Amino acid sequence: MARYRRAGADPLFRDPARDHGAPFEGYYWRFTDAVRRRVVVALCGLSTHPGTRSALVGLAVHPEGVVRSAILPEVRGDAGRFGVSAGDALDASPAAVRVAPTPGDWVEVTIEDARPWPRDLLGGSGVAQLIPGLPQYWHPHLIGGRVRGTLTVGGERTTLDGATVYAEKNWGRDFPRRWWWGQADAFGRDDVCVAFAGGPVRVARLAIRPTLVVVRLGDRLVALAPPLAVTTAAAGRQGWRIRAHSARYRVEIEGEDGGSAVALPVPVTGARMAETRAHHVLAGGLSVSVWRGRRRLFLGESALAGLERAREGDTCG
Repeated sequence: MARYRRAGADPLFRDPARDHGAPFEGYYWRFTDAVRRRVVVALCGLSTHPGTRSALVGLAVHPEGVVRSAILPEVRGDAGRFGVSAGDALDASPAAVRVAPTPGDWVEVTIEDARPWPRDLLGGSGVAQLIPGLPQYWHPHLIGGRVRGTLTVGGERTTLDGATVYAEKNWGRDFPRRWWWGQADAFGRDDVCVAFAGGPVRVARLAIRPTLVVVRLGDRLVALAPPLAVTTAAAGRQGWRIRAHSARYRVEIEGEDGGSAVALPVPVTGARMAETRAHHVLAGGLSVSVWRGRRRLFLGESALAGLERAREGDTCG
């Protein structure tokens, strides 16, 4: 079982948010304060190399456009439940998150009214989570909730009380070279959360471009993942466009930059290094429509969406 999980896979009825011990493990949190028009992104990327693991820890803030990051020489993931820690710079559990890449910049919150992934059978990757050795896996383990806590940027502290929270994990053999991603929950109501992730991968000799789509509407979860759903995606300078449908549901998503993009670092697997390869929009525009058959369940727009795609960047140590 340990070898099976190190290869990225998870059996049925197991929590995919736990540390797999894979070459790469990524942790991501997004806090959205729709009242104050503030967005905070916290991230951690674990890289396994001979004899140890290191971590890239990062923080990005809108509207300031601030990005802070650091590489930590030692980090520990939790194989028993969701969790990761690295000294005073990183401590995360299902109930609380502290990410502090520099002494003057950190976010520290406790999570309330959490809406974790509601299905025990499979995670966000669908049936692909059962297959070991895939290049990348994805699981949005927290798709709603509120936080209490503070954000400190440049030594100046502000409150995050009442902000919504979204959190996900991705892991696999390496951080992908190309990808597209998006998330939003500021739709003017508390019970909606949208997320998607995808990229080109090669399985054996087959080149595919899967996209995974998750929408929470109150207590209803719409999770569309190949091969049980058909998905198409386009991401580039013209924006993000996602189409997904199964036998029951259809989801259409449109995203646009909005002028708040920053360059985020990503870890280099197998080395204590990072690359600025993520074109990350902190507060973009996103529209989504969800249909069940001919009945439209939801139509909404958000001006505080996160959107991301790969970009070329420089390597740093």
